[in-house]
Amino acid sequence: MSHSPETPPSTGPAPPAGRMTASTRSTLLGAMFLMATSAIGPGFITQTTAFTVQLGAAFAFAIAVSIVIDIALQLNVWRVIGVSGRRAQELGNLVLPGLGWVMAALLLVGGLVFNIGNVSGAGLGTDAMFGLDPKIGGALSALVAIGVFVSKRAGVAVDRIVVVLGLLMIVLTTWIAVTSGPPVGTALRNVVLPDEVDFLAITTLVGGTIGGYIVYAGAHRLLDSGVTGPAHVRDITRGSITGIVITGIMRVVLFLAILGVVAGGADLGTENQAANAFGQAAGEFGLRAFGVVLWAASITSIIGASYTSVSFVTSRTRTSDRTRTLLVVAFIAVTTLAFVLIGAAPTTLLVFAGAFNGLLLPIGIAVVLWVATRRGDLLGAYRYPRWLLVIGWLAWLLTLYLAVNSVRPVIDLFA
Repeated sequence: MSHSPETPPSTGPAPPAGRMTASTRSTLLGAMFLMATSAIGPGFITQTTAFTVQLGAAFAFAIAVSIVIDIALQLNVWRVIGVSGRRAQELGNLVLPGLGWVMAALLLVGGLVFNIGNVSGAGLGTDAMFGLDPKIGGALSALVAIGVFVSKRAGVAVDRIVVVLGLLMIVLTTWIAVTSGPPVGTALRNVVLPDEVDFLAITTLVGGTIGGYIVYAGAHRLLDSGVTGPAHVRDITRGSITGIVITGIMRVVLFLAILGVVAGGADLGTENQAANAFGQAAGEFGLRAFGVVLWAASITSIIGASYTSVSFVTSRTRTSDRTRTLLVVAFIAVTTLAFVLIGAAPTTLLVFAGAFNGLLLPIGIAVVLWVATRRGDLLGAYRYPRWLLVIGWLAWLLTLYLAVNSVRPVIDLFA
């Protein structure tokens, strides 16, 4: 029987705090990168490029603020899930019966539609790398992702592939950033003294980095590492911060790569701006590098979306490995078939998916913070830090703003 990535290959009690085994450390690292690479998808690349073209060096301020907000939210999500040893939807059902299933339904719908976009991005990546038809490239990439999940050591495979591809994306994009020669000094000045403050950019970055399934990807994977309970708070905290920092590093180097080209006066047009920027910076190699980065971002997002979405509709203890694996394979197959048949995710569906993800974020964060504030019995003997609750609730207010902005386009569709 194949091992699901939701169940670690090893069995037995978790090691004491401070004495993690090599396999547990590897899984914790995988959880960090699963969260980070789930955030770094095709939309992440397009979004970062568009805002850099629009705001120039001033975009540095939005990036810095969004990273701080992301850390505040992830610290709470990882800590509550990690200390309680329960998934987000399980906590939701304990807070209010049925709420967890509402969360699962919203996430599953959003995850299915956005995964069509992930498969599409993988197809475009293979096109940029090899000139392969995007539909064929997307289908082949989906088969690679399925192969990861059906392998005999699926948990290890997931951990390793997200780490390797995550590092590959950062290295290649850093090379392009160095080649493009961005005005680093101007960008640093804008971190503290921005030429322009764009609140839409900040809220969009937060939603794109931890919206929908992304905020739970690393925390749910963390449960499989055995690093749970109050004794492992330090490891849980380190994992949550590192995951956001990895995402932030990729955001920064991609921003600098595009900024260098834009500051040099290049016109990136209105379509395929990121590919044009990589090409302007490093010619033919830049275009191929963009293909690799886009493919890596897409296939890791396929893995993250599939794993996390299925984790919301299965149980760690009552669902068999075989069932979980079949559900993940079905999830990838359905989204791939949709991409092959329609070519890409229709704009209307993406708007709906964005609304679902936008609604899920404040609901999920509220559940986590409510457990920390009022349901201490679910955290055992652990006393939750008051300062962490304060920054968590403040960041939650922003998620409400995100929810309003995600619902508004849906209303416009019917207006």
